Amino acid sequence: MKIDNIFAHYASEIKTVEEELFRIFNSDVLIIPSIGRHIINSGGKRIRPLFLLLSADLCGYKGSNRCLLAAIIEAIHTASLLHDDVIDGADTRRGKKASHVLWGNQIVILVGDYLYSNALKLAVSQKNQKIMEALSEATTRMTEGEILQLHKTADPDITEAEYFKIISAKTGILISAACRIGGILAGLNSEAETALANFGLKTGIAFQMADDILDYMARQEELGKKLGKDLEEGKITMPVIQLLKSVSESERQEVVEIITASSKNKEVVGQARIIQLFDKYNSINESLKIANSIVQEARSELDIFPDTREKRVIIEMADYAMMREH
Repeated sequence: MKIDNIFAHYASEIKTVEEELFRIFNSDVLIIPSIGRHIINSGGKRIRPLFLLLSADLCGYKGSNRCLLAAIIEAIHTASLLHDDVIDGADTRRGKKASHVLWGNQIVILVGDYLYSNALKLAVSQKNQKIMEALSEATTRMTEGEILQLHKTADPDITEAEYFKIISAKTGILISAACRIGGILAGLNSEAETALANFGLKTGIAFQMADDILDYMARQEELGKKLGKDLEEGKITMPVIQLLKSVSESERQEVVEIITASSKNKEVVGQARIIQLFDKYNSINESLKIANSIVQEARSELDIFPDTREKRVIIEMADYAMMREH
């Protein structure tokens, strides 16, 4: 099944997920649902809830709880985006004004807190310890990832291991929880649960790596954010890590100065030079190779499952991470 067909096939359920998400934003404090409408109507492919639905189908679970739990996953993701945009000072989200630009930092941070707590309250109502373990681990790891990323802001000495720890926590762990919950709902054994969790983690890492690479490749209208935004925010991602491993000492100093200037001035300084060095040392292609290898590892995690249409579809979604590179 082609990617567009996958999204089309699940469109009805994703609409149900969004209806559940509106309910999670529901409150007598009217500014909360107002922000909810702004966020939900801004769009997004709902990748994380889709992975929960795909995993549930892979495992044979068709119950109605899958849409509620998919909405809980998306609510947690949305809460993290609200906080991230404040921390990063991002003015836009998916090409539209970020919520904190419209309502202010204090309100948006508190609405993010409300989303986290309300989503977890709904999860508790499911009375499933394994689901709560998956979600609580995800929210804890996501916060750790954000803190580590802040600690490593504009740090040219960041290692690949630290970068992978950041993106595992910021992106991988919630997709991992989504996939694991699909297995939990179906009552699968621990081996299958672990396989789904590992598949989701590696797929999430690949998605984040692809986004980081696209930051230096795509046109702004396609990505929904300004090119070089990561550099401006002091985020050292895989292309720059690969570059710093390859450059001469004088070029390294030049790159470090660009990183420092960009993060201090809050605008990309010397991006043309960075792109020139990427071309010289093949940094983008090297980064793509690493991301592709992680997708292959993710695919292999599902070897314990029989070769079914549902398995082929969820693997197609993992491959989608790298299909977005151009």
